[in-house]
Amino acid sequence: MRNMAKASLLEIVRYCDRTLRTNQIKDYDGAVNGLQVENNGTVTRIAAAVDASASTILKAASARADLMVVHHGLFWNARQPWTGSSYRIMRQLLENNMAVYSSHLPLDAHPRLGNNALLCAALGLKNLRPFFFAKDQYLGFQARTKISLLVLAQRLEEATGKKPIILPGKWAVCRRIGVVTGGAGSELKRAAQEGVDTFVTGEGPHWTYALAEELGVNVLYGGHYATETFGVRKLAAELAKRFKVPWSFVDHPSGL
Repeated sequence: MRNMAKASLLEIVRYCDRTLRTNQIKDYDGAVNGLQVENNGTVTRIAAAVDASASTILKAASARADLMVVHHGLFWNARQPWTGSSYRIMRQLLENNMAVYSSHLPLDAHPRLGNNALLCAALGLKNLRPFFFAKDQYLGFQARTKISLLVLAQRLEEATGKKPIILPGKWAVCRRIGVVTGGAGSELKRAAQEGVDTFVTGEGPHWTYALAEELGVNVLYGGHYATETFGVRKLAAELAKRFKVPWSFVDHPSGL
């Protein structure tokens, strides 16, 4: 019988921390980037997921994974006390010897493995420059090009598998496009101040429709979940290749 491939959890964590600059990229207080839950120290299979939740943990366990690599981790709000749903999540992790590694803004911002860079590539955007300065760093990318708004929306749908919501500004042709995945719609004014005529992100609040009209900026909402599947897939694939263990993607779309 063929021996099961094994890798060191500690070595994988060190590689991720170094590659993603986990300790250098500033994030929201509750993000807790890095290793959030450890296992017995050995990894035989990696499961990538956008969110760490009871449902994705069960799916990862069914795939026989013992390391989850996620974009949205477990600790956005206080988990204490460990009762109710928090207890059930921790029990699932412990019973399945499941470690959890989370990378939020470090994964968004990475120029090779990150959600923003990978979505730009999927949209055919090249010669990327830094964009969207927040928390003392640039998180997204922008590109100068010439493409119709409708063609860009079509490319976004092809990249994500989800029909985007279009908030038309005043530009039928996009010449300066900024990309920040996830829930950056509420920061539309920040994006406009950086000079883009088109802003691609995941989701935003209702009032941004009127603001887009006021600012004359096109906005494409591709879905928070749908725009953030790229990074965890890429990271897990790289870890699997480097550490010689299999990986799979746990798809659990929210529709948002």
